[in-house]
Amino acid sequence: MKKPIHFALFPLLFVACVSPTGSDSKDVLYKARPHTPPKSFTPGIEGPGCDKAGNVYAVNFARQQTIGKTAPNGKSEVFVVLPGKSTGNGIVFDPAGWMYVADYVGHNVLRVDMKTKVVEVYAHNPAMNQPNDLTIAPDGTLFASDPNWGNNTGQLWRIDPNGLTTRLAENMGTTNGIEVSPDGRTLYVNESRQLNLWAFDITAEKTLANKRLLRKFEDHGFDGMRCDVAGNLYITRYGKGVVAVVSPKGELLREIDVLGKQPSNICFGGPDGRTVYVTEVEHARLVSFRVETPGLAWKRWQK
Repeated sequence: MKKPIHFALFPLLFVACVSPTGSDSKDVLYKARPHTPPKSFTPGIEGPGCDKAGNVYAVNFARQQTIGKTAPNGKSEVFVVLPGKSTGNGIVFDPAGWMYVADYVGHNVLRVDMKTKVVEVYAHNPAMNQPNDLTIAPDGTLFASDPNWGNNTGQLWRIDPNGLTTRLAENMGTTNGIEVSPDGRTLYVNESRQLNLWAFDITAEKTLANKRLLRKFEDHGFDGMRCDVAGNLYITRYGKGVVAVVSPKGELLREIDVLGKQPSNICFGGPDGRTVYVTEVEHARLVSFRVETPGLAWKRWQK
């Protein structure tokens, strides 16, 4: 979630581990614990995404315009500094290992070479309000949410593998969390201020059809969301301080306390894909918890 606010600068460049979440099958499930110290990130903490080795990448580590790398044991460092005025938000990886970052200031989607750390503009469109969150389909197609916070409206975009952008929807609410189902046939999008969770069919032409309301909530906000391999959505509830787990049918399965009222985004990682990492704004840190079912993004790494 990104709104026009001013951030303090944090001089910290390296953080020691804090209660890392392990992969032991005896771990307590659905109980969050801190993964990095408080204020190791700025209040702009977002992202996050895990690479194949289980490292977590989240934006605005130590100061604005950075991407931080946090190892499974909780140790963190600056991975890259984004060029110009670019400032990151949502992060996603493709199966080849490229990192994609929503640059909400530059109206861009950036691509990062994980070996050379070179950052390039993968897609740009001035008609984008501020690209917010990203998801990826099995064929490598990206989808982006694009809210306009001032007008309480939003758009959806498709970014093809050649970087071409196509607007798929407009005149929605404040589009934020976005995810593709495990079979690649459904796009889920939430609206932060309207509290709607929508589902669309993804057509053979990669357009959207059959918009339907999966679930409506009555209070607090929405932010990032990700699927597990069973298709359940893990949704950060900004203002409530929980991650809501929602089935593909829209049933609320559980809520998980994440030790802060402002969780902004979420990803799955760990050696077995059953560690969930949440970017938590109130204390400007990562928290983590263990779950029963591996994440969809982790499963794709296994291929």
